[in-house]
Amino acid sequence: MSGSNDVNLNECKMVVPLNTWVLISSFKLAYNLLRRPDGTFNRPLAEYLDRKVTANLNPVDGVFSFDVLIDRATSLLCRIYRPATAEEPQPSIVDLEKPVVGEVVPVIIFFHGGSFAHSSANSAIYDTLCQRLVGICQSVVVSVNYRRAPENKYPCAYDDGWTALNWVNSRSWLQSQKDSMVHIYLAGDSSGGNIAHHVAARAVESGIDVLGNILLNPMFSGQERTESEKHLDGKYFVTLRDRDWYWRAFLPEGENRDHPACNPFGPNGKSLEGIKFPKSLVVVAGLDLIQDWQLAYVEGLKKAGHKVKLLYMEQATIGSHKRHDLVVVRKFAVTVALLTKKRYFSMSGQWMLYGLTKLSYWLEPFCVRLARTTKFNRYEPWLLAA
Repeated sequence: MSGSNDVNLNECKMVVPLNTWVLISSFKLAYNLLRRPDGTFNRPLAEYLDRKVTANLNPVDGVFSFDVLIDRATSLLCRIYRPATAEEPQPSIVDLEKPVVGEVVPVIIFFHGGSFAHSSANSAIYDTLCQRLVGICQSVVVSVNYRRAPENKYPCAYDDGWTALNWVNSRSWLQSQKDSMVHIYLAGDSSGGNIAHHVAARAVESGIDVLGNILLNPMFSGQERTESEKHLDGKYFVTLRDRDWYWRAFLPEGENRDHPACNPFGPNGKSLEGIKFPKSLVVVAGLDLIQDWQLAYVEGLKKAGHKVKLLYMEQATIGSHKRHDLVVVRKFAVTVALLTKKRYFSMSGQWMLYGLTKLSYWLEPFCVRLARTTKFNRYEPWLLAA
């Protein structure tokens, strides 16, 4: 099975909720269109396939958002999400950076996933996730539109995360009333979880207080092949060949997967013992082929003497926290296409799916309410109680 793009569809459908299976399968098909064997990436097509949404100054479900350019040199944008009351009118430009109200207001700096290559801060699926974080945590969320690989290799994403952290830490309007401090938390899924770790480690060295890390299925690896990688290769949407492609796209030329960016507790990693590293919540999906590396990361934090809480979701796959954003019509189109083929498409079949997916985007406004059938689970409250 190693190196194959085939997926055991029958096994997937037996243990994975249909909406999750459809969502991640559609991503898998799209991603196969975008990666090229020579290591290059079809960025124009990736941007076209990725449904994006604009920031919304009109409060929706108690949240409004706006975009800020924080570094002109790298064109680094962040999308800011703030709570708003139902009675509050659309804010003016002066109101966007008014001081937060509350004794303690968590400020979550969020790094989107996508294996360092896909998605962005204005991707619809992450826009919805960040809105829910604001409502659930009563927080401000700063979603970072970091530069992506392979056009921008290591350490560009980390540098952008560091720039965002410094920008947030210097905003007086984000200070809580209790102690005039910015209560910063770092969060991210997949590659975003990896970025959160490395930005937190850099913050420790520079004396910036990060109160907690939230890592959802963080993207770590190493040169050695683990049991989970061998056992789950190709079974639940992702293959080792997929993962290896993304690491080659991100890491410096000539480096292997024991580079500290990929394997922070590996032979080339920097020790975290004796430093004030943030407490962490690490969410691991039991059907993710890199779970052994994620669990090794948890053990590495423990051995270094740091507080870490593991949330192990035995029957979850990668991306299970995103599934609520698919609209009914897109579920229907992709499900019919997948179930009739019984396997991933040839190129002609992939282009058919691409057309169906784009059509569903145009119909989505009429179906979005039907798609939101479940609520996003709360994060562990202990992490945000700083």
